[in-house]
Amino acid sequence: MINPTITSNEEISKALQNWPTLFAKYAKADNTKAFIQIINTFGPFVGVWVLMYFSLDYSYWITFGLAIVNSFFLVRIFIIQHDCGHRSFTRSQMLNKVIGWFASLFTAIPFRYWAQVHNFHHGHSGQLEVRDIGDIRMMTVEEYRKASRWERLGYRIFRMPLITFGIGPMIYIFWNNRLPLVRFKGWKNIYASLQVNNVLWIGLYVLLGWLLGWQRFLLIQLPIIWLFSIIAVWFFYVQHQHEHTYKQWRDNWDYLLAAIRGSTYYRLPKPFPWLTGNIVFHHIHHLNPKIPNYNLARCARENSFLEQYITTLGFVESLKCMFNKLWDEETQRMISFKEFYMRERVQSA
Repeated sequence: MINPTITSNEEISKALQNWPTLFAKYAKADNTKAFIQIINTFGPFVGVWVLMYFSLDYSYWITFGLAIVNSFFLVRIFIIQHDCGHRSFTRSQMLNKVIGWFASLFTAIPFRYWAQVHNFHHGHSGQLEVRDIGDIRMMTVEEYRKASRWERLGYRIFRMPLITFGIGPMIYIFWNNRLPLVRFKGWKNIYASLQVNNVLWIGLYVLLGWLLGWQRFLLIQLPIIWLFSIIAVWFFYVQHQHEHTYKQWRDNWDYLLAAIRGSTYYRLPKPFPWLTGNIVFHHIHHLNPKIPNYNLARCARENSFLEQYITTLGFVESLKCMFNKLWDEETQRMISFKEFYMRERVQSA
């Protein structure tokens, strides 16, 4: 739901005019907290992975159940990689790079290339000109109205929940992040690092498949990656394509409003905020991406006044986001295909 006390963008801008200094104290890396998080994230992941290996001798249902658990630990590993990409996880930038590269071999998401694309997303989140970079494909009402029959069909297929949240996440990991599909001048070294990451990742998989047996390895690893990708895409979708999100053309775009209105606070019960590296506080992360994940909850707790300006979603409420298909510039909200066609029938009557 969106908080009813929000009356205007001007109110938000005035209330948070000092946001850079307000949140600066949380944007300080703590090597001790980072080290503890490495231990309580990578350790359980490896431990559960070993249990999955031995569980194959008993029942694959046990193995798959453990894969669900381990997919969340992989989300935590990804959040560590994500923070390293923002250069916020530790005080040492060299250590951030080493940890980020190491984590990328677990997540199958290339460290430097993805971090560069993601940082672009942070600087342009909600800008309609570049909506497909670091975000899920979305059409405006006007674009959909002008689209051909085949373009509409393709978009509707893509936005089917089975495709968007079931098949699409695996395509994102094994295709979108294996090729330099986002291209900018000056990214030559980044594209080279992507190829190095690909070689290392493929080499690791070949080695593990050879040592453990390809069937056993894939029966363990693929479900973890698949479930992890679903969780990651779902969170990103809910946090940026909720009904009252923020989408503007560059000339009218505002960074603060994109963070506050374009991102949600995904209110989930414990232990899910911990398992997902506190990314539920997405509005704070977009306000200041230099805040490491282990400081986000404290920042939210000590600045609870923010809740009157943000969109807060519980899990049940978030399921309704699956029906958000088109951005309506007139009403400044996401609408469903059903609502679009109902409007079209009324206007043509």
